[in-house]
Amino acid sequence: MPLEVKKLKVNYKTLEEFKRFKEYGLQELSMLEDLEANIIENDSDSPFYGIYFGNKLVARMSLYQVEARFDRYFSPPQDYLELWKLEVLPDYQGRGYGTALVDFAKSFGLPIKTNPRVKSNEFWEKQGFTSVHYDMQRDLGENPLVWESKQS
Repeated sequence: MPLEVKKLKVNYKTLEEFKRFKEYGLQELSMLEDLEANIIENDSDSPFYGIYFGNKLVARMSLYQVEARFDRYFSPPQDYLELWKLEVLPDYQGRGYGTALVDFAKSFGLPIKTNPRVKSNEFWEKQGFTSVHYDMQRDLGENPLVWESKQS
């Protein structure tokens, strides 16, 4: 059975679900601050997506569309998605949740840029992402990876 990715509403229920992730020591990827900054009860125009196991949110990401005029990664410049803060709770890792989130992002048919966590490059390579030529001014210490749709 395929995993279902759901758009997460910006509300206090989602805020409570996000707290579970922070408790696992993944503060560097916590989306709590983003959520708190954007909280409008049941705002459905949310950049957050997740996968539930039963009633428990076990995987999440944020996904933002960037306009071509701001593109510094693809040639020619084009609209693309920026995939941020992909995170799967430890007990659910290795079960396809991260891949399902990435596949969902790919389904939009736009190129994708991400900044991987330390020691996660193998996962991103399996998803078809490649390193960009490092540009000190553009990348500011990050090591961006990109994926280009065959349609692009």
